[in-house]
Amino acid sequence: MARRYDPHRRTRIIDAALSVIAADGIAGLSHRTVAAEADVPLGSTTYHFGSLDELLVAALRRCNENFVRTLRESEALAAGGEAEGAEGAARATGTAGAAGSAGLADELTRLLGQWFAGERGAIELEYELYLAALRRPALRPVAAEWTEEAVELLSRRTDPGTARALVALMDGVCLQVLLAGGTFDAAYTREMLARIVAGGG
Repeated sequence: MARRYDPHRRTRIIDAALSVIAADGIAGLSHRTVAAEADVPLGSTTYHFGSLDELLVAALRRCNENFVRTLRESEALAAGGEAEGAEGAARATGTAGAAGSAGLADELTRLLGQWFAGERGAIELEYELYLAALRRPALRPVAAEWTEEAVELLSRRTDPGTARALVALMDGVCLQVLLAGGTFDAAYTREMLARIVAGGG
């Protein structure tokens, strides 16, 4: 019998892997559990992903795209940055920015608040995969990808060093909220982001 053409099978397998991890954690991930979730033959999962690390890399890369896409689609972050010279970027502050935007610190706070307003389980899933890189070296380059792309995007509005510090702070804020089971404190986050952008300590 001819094999049924299924151009989206690889994507469905990645989606299934994310569903399995969301329900049972990485410990529950196997080619067999993913095949069952995706409703595909076991051989399909091993054909597309020769190891669980390969599958985790694909899943983490999918998750990486979520917040980076949010940054990429922000008009406030995209506007004005390309026209600024190095001098303008260096003096950027939390209240400066493109016309019509509330400033870099305000915009990042708004985006984080929007992210946390979504499904909590999806955020926890992203960070579970992100932190899995601690024990799975294959994931480390992928975990670093989102950081580098976020830094590149923020560097349109400030210098690269400040952009990297902003990404580190946002990462820390997200981890604190998730690990402590608290709520996102927009006022605190805005103040800390503004200090970094302004060069304060």
